[in-house]
Amino acid sequence: MNKGIWHALGAYLSWGFFPVYFKWLRDVPALQLIGHRIVWSCLMLCGILLLTRQWASFRAQARKPRVLLIYLAAAILIGINWLVFVWAINADRVIEISLGYFISPIVNVLMGVLFLRERLRAWQWLSIGLAAAGVLYLTFAYGALPWIAVALALSFGIYGLVKKAAPLDSLKGLSLETAILFLPALCYLLYSDETGQDAFLRSGVALDALLIGSGLLTAIPLLLFASASQRIPLWRLGILQYIAPTLQFLLGALVYKEPFTSAQLGGFALIWTALFIFAVENVLIGRAQAAATEA
Repeated sequence: MNKGIWHALGAYLSWGFFPVYFKWLRDVPALQLIGHRIVWSCLMLCGILLLTRQWASFRAQARKPRVLLIYLAAAILIGINWLVFVWAINADRVIEISLGYFISPIVNVLMGVLFLRERLRAWQWLSIGLAAAGVLYLTFAYGALPWIAVALALSFGIYGLVKKAAPLDSLKGLSLETAILFLPALCYLLYSDETGQDAFLRSGVALDALLIGSGLLTAIPLLLFASASQRIPLWRLGILQYIAPTLQFLLGALVYKEPFTSAQLGGFALIWTALFIFAVENVLIGRAQAAATEA
Protein backbone atom coordinates (compact mmCIF):
# COMPACT_ATOMS: atom_id res chain seq x y z
CA MET A 1 0.00 0.00 0.00
CA ASN A 2 1.57 3.32 -1.04
CA LYS A 3 2.14 6.30 1.22
CA GLY A 4 -0.75 8.26 -0.31
CA ILE A 5 -3.32 5.68 0.77
CA TRP A 6 -1.88 5.59 4.30
CA HIS A 7 -2.12 9.38 4.47
CA ALA A 8 -5.71 9.31 3.18
CA LEU A 9 -6.63 6.65 5.75
CA GLY A 10 -5.03 8.76 8.48
CA ALA A 11 -7.05 11.81 7.45
CA TYR A 12 -10.41 10.05 7.11
CA LEU A 13 -9.99 7.96 10.27
CA SER A 14 -9.17 11.15 12.19
CA TRP A 15 -12.26 12.92 10.85
CA GLY A 16 -14.35 9.83 11.56
CA PHE A 17 -13.33 9.81 15.23
CA PHE A 18 -13.72 13.59 15.71
CA PRO A 19 -16.97 13.08 17.68
CA VAL A 20 -15.08 11.10 20.34
CA TYR A 21 -12.63 13.96 20.88
CA PHE A 22 -15.27 16.66 21.03
CA LYS A 23 -17.49 14.57 23.32
CA TRP A 24 -14.65 14.89 25.87
CA LEU A 25 -15.17 18.65 25.58
CA ARG A 26 -18.96 18.62 25.71
CA ASP A 27 -19.04 20.84 28.82
CA VAL A 28 -17.39 23.65 26.85
CA PRO A 29 -19.94 25.79 24.89
CA ALA A 30 -19.71 25.25 21.13
CA LEU A 31 -18.82 28.86 20.28
CA GLN A 32 -16.06 28.89 22.88
CA LEU A 33 -14.73 25.57 21.63
CA ILE A 34 -14.62 26.86 18.04
CA GLY A 35 -12.76 29.94 19.30
CA HIS A 36 -10.07 27.73 20.80
CA ARG A 37 -9.94 25.54 17.71
CA ILE A 38 -9.36 28.58 15.50
CA VAL A 39 -6.75 30.21 17.75
CA TRP A 40 -4.65 27.10 18.40
CA SER A 41 -4.85 25.80 14.83
CA CYS A 42 -3.82 29.23 13.49
CA LEU A 43 -0.80 29.37 15.81
CA MET A 44 0.15 25.81 14.90
CA LEU A 45 -0.19 26.35 11.14
CA CYS A 46 1.80 29.58 11.28
CA GLY A 47 4.48 27.68 13.22
CA ILE A 48 4.62 25.06 10.44
CA LEU A 49 4.98 27.83 7.84
CA LEU A 50 7.90 29.28 9.80
CA LEU A 51 9.59 25.90 10.29
CA THR A 52 9.24 25.01 6.60
CA ARG A 53 10.47 28.48 5.57
CA GLN A 54 7.26 29.32 3.70
CA TRP A 55 6.32 32.33 5.82
CA ALA A 56 7.73 35.00 3.49
CA SER A 57 5.95 33.64 0.41
CA PHE A 58 2.75 33.14 2.42
CA ARG A 59 2.79 36.74 3.64
CA ALA A 60 3.42 38.08 0.12
CA GLN A 61 0.55 36.07 -1.37
CA ALA A 62 -1.87 36.75 1.49
CA ARG A 63 -1.65 40.52 1.01
CA LYS A 64 -3.28 40.46 -2.44
CA PRO A 65 -6.90 41.80 -2.29
CA ARG A 66 -8.32 39.05 -4.52
CA VAL A 67 -6.69 36.34 -2.39
CA LEU A 68 -8.03 37.94 0.79
CA LEU A 69 -11.59 38.11 -0.57
CA ILE A 70 -11.58 34.46 -1.65
CA TYR A 71 -10.27 33.29 1.70
CA LEU A 72 -12.59 35.58 3.66
CA ALA A 73 -15.53 33.75 2.06
CA ALA A 74 -13.84 30.38 2.68
CA ALA A 75 -13.12 31.29 6.32
CA ILE A 76 -16.76 32.23 7.00
CA LEU A 77 -17.99 28.98 5.44
CA ILE A 78 -15.55 26.71 7.28
CA GLY A 79 -16.30 28.58 10.51
CA ILE A 80 -20.02 27.87 10.07
CA ASN A 81 -19.26 24.23 9.27
CA TRP A 82 -17.09 23.77 12.39
CA LEU A 83 -19.66 25.49 14.62
CA VAL A 84 -22.59 23.36 13.41
CA PHE A 85 -20.45 20.21 13.70
CA VAL A 86 -19.41 20.86 17.30
CA TRP A 87 -22.87 22.04 18.37
CA ALA A 88 -24.43 18.88 16.89
CA ILE A 89 -21.99 16.64 18.80
CA ASN A 90 -22.87 18.39 22.07
CA ALA A 91 -26.57 18.02 21.19
CA ASP A 92 -26.19 14.23 20.61
CA ARG A 93 -26.86 14.48 16.87
CA VAL A 94 -23.85 12.51 15.58
CA ILE A 95 -26.00 10.39 13.23
CA GLU A 96 -27.27 13.54 11.55
CA ILE A 97 -23.67 14.74 11.22
CA SER A 98 -22.83 11.53 9.38
CA LEU A 99 -25.78 12.13 7.05
CA GLY A 100 -24.36 15.56 6.18
CA TYR A 101 -21.02 14.07 5.18
CA PHE A 102 -22.63 11.16 3.33
CA ILE A 103 -24.48 13.56 1.04
CA SER A 104 -21.61 16.08 0.85
CA PRO A 105 -19.88 14.48 -2.21
CA ILE A 106 -23.13 14.55 -4.16
CA VAL A 107 -23.70 18.18 -3.15
CA ASN A 108 -20.20 18.94 -4.46
CA VAL A 109 -21.11 17.44 -7.83
CA LEU A 110 -24.36 19.44 -7.90
CA MET A 111 -22.41 22.64 -7.15
CA GLY A 112 -20.25 21.91 -10.17
CA VAL A 113 -23.35 21.62 -12.36
CA LEU A 114 -25.03 24.78 -11.03
CA PHE A 115 -22.03 27.11 -10.88
CA LEU A 116 -19.24 25.64 -13.03
CA ARG A 117 -21.44 24.31 -15.85
CA GLU A 118 -20.05 20.83 -15.47
CA ARG A 119 -21.92 18.07 -17.29
CA LEU A 120 -23.03 14.94 -15.46
CA ARG A 121 -23.30 11.38 -16.70
CA ALA A 122 -26.62 9.54 -16.42
CA TRP A 123 -25.57 7.48 -13.39
CA GLN A 124 -24.50 10.65 -11.57
CA TRP A 125 -27.93 12.17 -12.16
CA LEU A 126 -29.49 9.01 -10.75
CA SER A 127 -27.31 9.32 -7.63
CA ILE A 128 -28.36 12.94 -7.11
CA GLY A 129 -32.04 12.04 -7.55
CA LEU A 130 -31.84 9.19 -5.02
CA ALA A 131 -29.97 11.36 -2.50
CA ALA A 132 -32.56 14.12 -2.87
CA ALA A 133 -35.33 11.56 -2.37
CA GLY A 134 -33.55 10.33 0.76
CA VAL A 135 -33.34 13.82 2.24
CA LEU A 136 -37.00 14.45 1.38
CA TYR A 137 -37.97 11.13 2.98
CA LEU A 138 -36.01 12.02 6.14
CA THR A 139 -37.71 15.40 6.26
CA PHE A 140 -41.04 13.60 6.60
CA ALA A 141 -39.53 11.05 9.02
CA TYR A 142 -38.10 13.77 11.29
CA GLY A 143 -41.13 15.99 10.84
CA ALA A 144 -38.69 18.73 9.85
CA LEU A 145 -35.81 19.30 7.47
CA PRO A 146 -32.65 17.57 8.82
CA TRP A 147 -31.04 21.01 9.03
CA ILE A 148 -27.77 19.89 10.63
CA ALA A 149 -27.03 17.52 7.75
CA VAL A 150 -28.12 20.09 5.15
CA ALA A 151 -26.10 22.90 6.81
CA LEU A 152 -22.97 20.74 6.96
CA ALA A 153 -23.30 19.51 3.38
CA LEU A 154 -24.09 22.97 1.94
CA SER A 155 -21.43 24.86 3.92
CA PHE A 156 -18.78 22.30 2.95
CA GLY A 157 -20.03 22.13 -0.64
CA ILE A 158 -19.94 25.92 -1.10
CA TYR A 159 -16.58 25.97 0.69
CA GLY A 160 -15.27 23.50 -1.90
CA LEU A 161 -16.68 25.66 -4.68
CA VAL A 162 -14.94 28.77 -3.31
CA LYS A 163 -11.68 26.82 -2.95
CA LYS A 164 -11.84 26.01 -6.69
CA ALA A 165 -10.82 29.63 -7.26
CA ALA A 166 -8.30 29.64 -4.40
CA PRO A 167 -4.69 30.17 -5.50
CA LEU A 168 -2.89 28.93 -2.37
CA ASP A 169 -1.98 25.34 -1.46
CA SER A 170 -3.82 23.61 1.38
CA LEU A 171 -1.35 24.56 4.14
CA LYS A 172 -1.19 28.24 3.21
CA GLY A 173 -4.91 28.35 2.47
CA LEU A 174 -5.97 26.96 5.83
CA SER A 175 -3.39 29.19 7.54
CA LEU A 176 -4.96 32.25 5.91
CA GLU A 177 -8.51 31.11 6.73
CA THR A 178 -7.69 30.63 10.40
CA ALA A 179 -5.70 33.90 10.43
CA ILE A 180 -8.78 35.77 9.15
CA LEU A 181 -10.88 34.21 11.94
CA PHE A 182 -8.11 34.57 14.55
CA LEU A 183 -8.85 38.10 15.81
CA PRO A 184 -12.64 37.65 16.27
CA ALA A 185 -12.02 34.27 17.95
CA LEU A 186 -9.35 35.72 20.25
CA CYS A 187 -11.52 38.70 21.19
CA TYR A 188 -14.40 36.36 22.04
CA LEU A 189 -12.13 34.17 24.19
CA LEU A 190 -10.70 37.21 25.99
CA TYR A 191 -14.24 38.43 26.67
CA SER A 192 -15.20 34.97 27.95
CA ASP A 193 -12.15 34.95 30.18
CA GLU A 194 -12.89 38.45 31.50
CA THR A 195 -16.45 37.43 32.39
CA GLY A 196 -15.28 34.17 33.96
CA GLN A 197 -17.00 31.96 31.37
CA ASP A 198 -13.93 30.59 29.58
CA ALA A 199 -13.10 27.01 30.60
CA PHE A 200 -9.41 27.40 29.69
CA LEU A 201 -7.11 27.49 32.77
CA ARG A 202 -10.17 27.00 35.00
CA SER A 203 -11.12 23.35 34.54
CA GLY A 204 -7.93 21.37 34.94
CA VAL A 205 -4.84 20.48 32.93
CA ALA A 206 -6.56 17.68 30.98
CA LEU A 207 -9.24 19.97 29.55
CA ASP A 208 -6.65 22.66 28.76
CA ALA A 209 -4.58 20.08 26.86
CA LEU A 210 -7.67 18.97 24.91
CA LEU A 211 -8.49 22.57 23.94
CA ILE A 212 -4.94 23.17 22.73
CA GLY A 213 -4.99 19.78 21.00
CA SER A 214 -8.01 20.85 18.95
CA GLY A 215 -5.52 22.88 16.91
CA LEU A 216 -3.49 19.75 16.13
CA LEU A 217 -6.71 17.89 15.42
CA THR A 218 -7.56 20.51 12.80
CA ALA A 219 -4.14 20.78 11.14
CA ILE A 220 -2.82 17.22 10.95
CA PRO A 221 -5.69 15.50 9.04
CA LEU A 222 -5.76 18.36 6.52
CA LEU A 223 -2.02 18.06 5.92
CA LEU A 224 -2.37 14.28 5.53
CA PHE A 225 -5.24 14.84 3.09
CA ALA A 226 -3.18 17.33 1.08
CA SER A 227 -0.34 14.80 0.83
CA ALA A 228 -2.74 12.01 -0.17
CA SER A 229 -4.40 14.09 -2.89
CA GLN A 230 -0.99 14.54 -4.55
CA ARG A 231 -0.12 10.83 -4.44
CA ILE A 232 -3.26 8.87 -5.39
CA PRO A 233 -5.98 9.33 -8.04
CA LEU A 234 -8.96 11.48 -7.08
CA TRP A 235 -11.45 8.67 -7.75
CA ARG A 236 -9.68 6.49 -5.17
CA LEU A 237 -9.60 9.38 -2.72
CA GLY A 238 -13.32 9.85 -3.33
CA ILE A 239 -14.07 6.25 -2.36
CA LEU A 240 -11.99 6.47 0.83
CA GLN A 241 -13.86 9.61 1.94
CA TYR A 242 -16.85 7.51 3.00
CA ILE A 243 -14.77 6.10 5.88
CA ALA A 244 -15.37 9.27 7.94
CA PRO A 245 -19.19 9.43 7.84
CA THR A 246 -19.43 5.64 8.24
CA LEU A 247 -17.43 5.84 11.46
CA GLN A 248 -19.50 8.81 12.64
CA PHE A 249 -22.71 6.90 11.95
CA LEU A 250 -21.47 3.81 13.84
CA LEU A 251 -20.37 5.96 16.78
CA GLY A 252 -23.76 7.69 16.93
CA ALA A 253 -25.81 4.50 16.62
CA LEU A 254 -23.71 1.95 18.53
CA VAL A 255 -21.55 3.90 21.00
CA TYR A 256 -23.67 6.93 21.88
CA LYS A 257 -26.97 5.04 21.46
CA GLU A 258 -28.71 7.82 19.53
CA PRO A 259 -32.21 6.89 18.36
CA PHE A 260 -32.34 5.45 14.84
CA THR A 261 -35.83 4.49 13.72
CA SER A 262 -36.94 2.28 10.85
CA ALA A 263 -38.26 5.43 9.15
CA GLN A 264 -34.79 6.98 9.32
CA LEU A 265 -33.33 3.74 7.99
CA GLY A 266 -35.48 4.12 4.88
CA GLY A 267 -34.05 7.57 4.16
CA PHE A 268 -30.48 6.47 4.85
CA ALA A 269 -30.99 3.43 2.60
CA LEU A 270 -31.88 5.69 -0.33
CA ILE A 271 -28.77 7.82 0.31
CA TRP A 272 -26.50 4.79 0.73
CA THR A 273 -27.84 3.40 -2.57
CA ALA A 274 -27.09 6.73 -4.22
CA LEU A 275 -23.56 6.69 -2.81
CA PHE A 276 -23.00 3.08 -3.92
CA ILE A 277 -23.98 3.95 -7.51
CA PHE A 278 -21.91 7.15 -7.33
CA ALA A 279 -18.84 5.32 -5.99
CA VAL A 280 -18.98 2.38 -8.42
CA GLU A 281 -19.45 4.72 -11.38
CA ASN A 282 -16.49 6.82 -10.23
CA VAL A 283 -14.28 3.74 -9.88
CA LEU A 284 -15.17 2.48 -13.36
CA ILE A 285 -14.63 5.89 -14.97
CA GLY A 286 -11.40 6.43 -13.02
CA ARG A 287 -9.98 3.07 -14.10
CA ALA A 288 -11.00 3.66 -17.70
CA GLN A 289 -9.30 7.07 -17.72
CA ALA A 290 -6.17 5.61 -16.09
CA ALA A 291 -6.05 2.83 -18.70
CA ALA A 292 -6.49 5.37 -21.52
CA THR A 293 -3.67 7.51 -20.09
CA GLU A 294 -1.32 4.51 -19.87
CA ALA A 295 -2.20 3.49 -23.43
